[in-house]
Amino acid sequence: MKTINKLIFALFFFATLLVRADIDDMPVPGGGGTGGHGTGGAPSSPIDMYVYLLSIVAFAFIVYFTKKYKNVKA
Repeated sequence: MKTINKLIFALFFFATLLVRADIDDMPVPGGGGTGGHGTGGAPSSPIDMYVYLLSIVAFAFIVYFTKKYKNVKA
């Protein structure tokens, strides 16, 4: 397998881990209740909405600079 294929596989693997890290799979203890305090399920920061887009942009930068470096080296 070529080195670039290994790099792409590793990149997708770690990108998947980073995206999955944001998802909360743990159930809320205590059952019901009316509450009235807490975060209310709102995102912790606005960047949470753009995780997928930022991953794609980062991948594009990696590919661009890898090809640019390879062309300069050759």
